[in-house]
Amino acid sequence: MATLLGMLVLVGALTFWAGATVVGWSRARHAGRLPRPPRPRPSPARLAALTAGLALLAGGAVHAYGLTYLPTLFPEDACWFNAGAKVTPDSSGALPVSLVCNGEEIVPGWLNPALLVLGGTGLAATVTSVVLATRARAQRRAAARTGGGGDV
Repeated sequence: MATLLGMLVLVGALTFWAGATVVGWSRARHAGRLPRPPRPRPSPARLAALTAGLALLAGGAVHAYGLTYLPTLFPEDACWFNAGAKVTPDSSGALPVSLVCNGEEIVPGWLNPALLVLGGTGLAATVTSVVLATRARAQRRAAARTGGGGDV
C-alpha cells in the first residue's frame, strides 16, 4: 500500500513539474525572451519521398479493403455476404482484386484502377526522390570542392 501511495505521489509531482515547465516555456516564448528555432525549408527530394510514402500507404489501405471481398475459410460465404447468393465463387484473385459469383464481378470497379494509380504514383515519386537527392548531394560536393579548397 505504501509503495502504491509513493508511486502516486511521484507521478503527481512529475506531472506538476512537467506542466510548470511547459507553462514557463510558453510564457517565455510569448514574452519574446525565447526565440523561435528556424524552420528549414523542406527539400524537393523530401517532399517527393513524403508523396511516395503517402501514395504507397493509401495503396496498401485500398488493397486491404479489396482483400475483404476475397473468400477465406468458407468460400461460399464470400458470395453470400457480398452478392447475396450462397454459391461457391466462380473465380477470385488478389491482384487484380477479383471475386466472381454467378458470372458477376462483385469487387467495385474503382478498386483496381485506384491501385494502379496509387502504385504508379508511389513508384514515380520514389524515383523522383532518389534523383533529386542524388543531384542535391552532387551539388553540395561540387560546392565544397570549389569553395573551400584554397591554401592559406
